[in-house]
Amino acid sequence: MLKVEHVFKTFNPGTITEKKALKDLSIHLAPGDFVTVIGGNGAGKSTMMNSICGTFLVDKGSITIDGTDITSWPEHRRAKFIGRVFQDPMMGTAAGMQIEENLAIAARRNRRPTFAWSAPGNQRERFREMLASLGLGLENRLESKVGLLSGGQRQAVTLLMATMAEPKLLLLDEHTAALDPKTAAKVLEITNNIVTERKLTTLMITHNMRDALALGNRLVMLHDGHIIIDVAGEEKKNLTVPDLLKMFEKAAGSEMTNDRLLLS
Repeated sequence: MLKVEHVFKTFNPGTITEKKALKDLSIHLAPGDFVTVIGGNGAGKSTMMNSICGTFLVDKGSITIDGTDITSWPEHRRAKFIGRVFQDPMMGTAAGMQIEENLAIAARRNRRPTFAWSAPGNQRERFREMLASLGLGLENRLESKVGLLSGGQRQAVTLLMATMAEPKLLLLDEHTAALDPKTAAKVLEITNNIVTERKLTTLMITHNMRDALALGNRLVMLHDGHIIIDVAGEEKKNLTVPDLLKMFEKAAGSEMTNDRLLLS
């Protein structure tokens, strides 16, 4: 489904602030893979995700989604393949519009645009069912402005919007990092339910090793712009946080000192 092959990206080349963010990075995701991504600050996690989205073009290498080479495509053109949820709950929704209006916009994704934002009656019932599945009581608040929701509620709505059109690839960019632990756990539960039930091919960046081990069928760790750990299946299921730290030290030749990554 996703093929990132031999990708390089350098920021500010030839200057004193030059940063080689990605160095011969390659990763392949099969349809339905749910891959958690971890790594210290500056490891290349967000750069990898932004290169897939087309936030910037890579210097070298190729990116393919569902057999289509999108390496040179601009960000807006790639959006028809990709659903994305950001770290900031304020992104991904229109705060001044109602919940149902936001959902109606997402439902018309990749369709011909119109000036009608509200949802027809049959869609409204569908929206209620989808919101009820979140377990947050939002099914009776269709006319509430999204800007009045809590961070967790808003992030859950953003998840629905990002997945409503069944994207080829779902990207979750530390989407629970700005939430309190209890709310983050609820949003992760919702995330897992949506991804597994719909078999969505997903990349999820997290700084929490325990979450990275608990969710998904595969885990990759980035360090210094490339992947140093890639585990899946039973091997991943049997890993603990101490095991993962030992694997990092062996692969990177150094000790993990990033406090955010040690969260458990």
